[in-house]
Parts: sequence; structure tokens; C-alpha cells
Amino acid sequence: MMNAQEKLKERLNKNLHICVGLDTDLNKIPSHLFKTNEPILEFNKIVVENTYEDAAAYKINFAFYERLGSRGLDIIQKTLEFIPKNILTIADAKRGDIGNTSEMYAKAIFEELNFDSITLHPYMGFDSIQPFLIYKNKISFLLALTSNIGANDFEKIKSSEGKFLFQHVIEKSNEWNINKNLGIVFGATKIEELKENISLFNELYVLLPGVGAQGGSLEDVVKTFDLNNSKNYLINVSRALIYCDTSKNFGEAISHTIKEYNRKVVPN
Repeated sequence: MMNAQEKLKERLNKNLHICVGLDTDLNKIPSHLFKTNEPILEFNKIVVENTYEDAAAYKINFAFYERLGSRGLDIIQKTLEFIPKNILTIADAKRGDIGNTSEMYAKAIFEELNFDSITLHPYMGFDSIQPFLIYKNKISFLLALTSNIGANDFEKIKSSEGKFLFQHVIEKSNEWNINKNLGIVFGATKIEELKENISLFNELYVLLPGVGAQGGSLEDVVKTFDLNNSKNYLINVSRALIYCDTSKNFGEAISHTIKEYNRKVVPN
């Protein structure tokens, strides 16, 4: 069975960099799906069926499922069954707590749900991250510079050393990446900061949210990584992809759209 790093490497070597964000919202899915027993699950199934050949990964945003309680967790588990086993799955759960609590979160995500990777916030320090890092065949993405406006509130505060907080996160991520199972989250909306800091990423995996609805430019991100001879990145697209069409043929529209994104990653 392939581990997380092998799954990701295989897709990236095929020049597949689009991560499909399953931020599935009942208020946005096509109305005809409400005739099915579980509209969210049916929606996710159709999305996966029409993207798996072109996707580098799937990111499930826990907020959209946890709001449904135990039913939401059941939908997560069943959605994972639709995703081919050779494609990376990301639990976008943004965990991070004191050691014994993080240990339980890690067991839940990596053992019970069997995700390949997770998003974490690093602001409680190494002991909050370590329980995830002991899973050498999984990947943990630490929030560095996020795509939202509020990133300026804390992530861009300068320390006495003259570095931004997010730069300290990148530095520590490199330091902690002994088993090559760490990555960072870096917003695609922060293209100037990406250009200025990409040389610091080294062997870290990079997950870039913010393309599409948040205004990030896929072309600018790809160009930046190409100029630095790096393929070690995932561009997450959620709303702009999965809600690109609301007709009964929305699956075909999604399939066409992800192919268009891939063509922009590797121009003919």
C-alpha cells in the first residue's frame, strides 16, 4: 500500500497539482440532489467520479461536516471510500493542542478515519505537533501564511529578529521535517510573499488555498514554482470548481473545469 508521500509524488510527477476541496455546502449543491437519501454524499460522489483522473489530492473541510454532528462524520467516512486509494486525502481540520490532546486528534484522523494528511496550526509549539509527526508515512501541513485577510493580524507580526511570524513557522517546519512528512499552508492570494519566501521552503510540501473564489491566480502560483524548479506544491480549488455548475450535468462541467485548470498548470 502506498504511503502519503508516495501518493503525492506519483501525482505531482504527472504534473497534476490541483487539490479538489470538498467544502460541500447544502445551500450550494444542485437542487435535484435533494431527491436523494443523502444529498451531500451523492454530491461528493459525483465530484470524485468526475475529477479523480485529474486531481492531485482531495481536501475535506471538516467544518462543513462537523456541523451535522455524527451524520457528518459518517459522510466523511463514506466519501473517503469513493476516493481512489492512490490519491492523497487531506483532513482540513486545523488541529493543534497540548500533547495528550493532539495525540487523540492524530489517532482519530490517521487511524480511525485513515486520512493521509492533515492541516495543523503550530502556535502552541512543537509538543502540539509532535504527536502527528510520529506518523512517518502521513503528512502534516502547518499553517504558515494563510489566504484570508485576517492573516495580517498575527501571521505578519514581526519579531525582535525582524522576521514575520509566518517566516518563523517556515523555519521551524524545516527544522522539524526530519522524516520528510511536513508541509506548510501558504495562501495563493499572497503571491508577493510567495515569491519572496519560496526559497525558504526547501523540501516542505506546499498546500496553496485561495485560487478561485478568494481571488488567487493559478497562473501566478505556477509561474513562481516553475521559476524555482519546484513541483512540490498543491493548489487547492474548492468553490470555483465544485460549484461551477448547478445543472443536472454539473459533473461534466466540473470535469471540464479541472481539465482547464490542469492545462494552465502545464501549457500546451
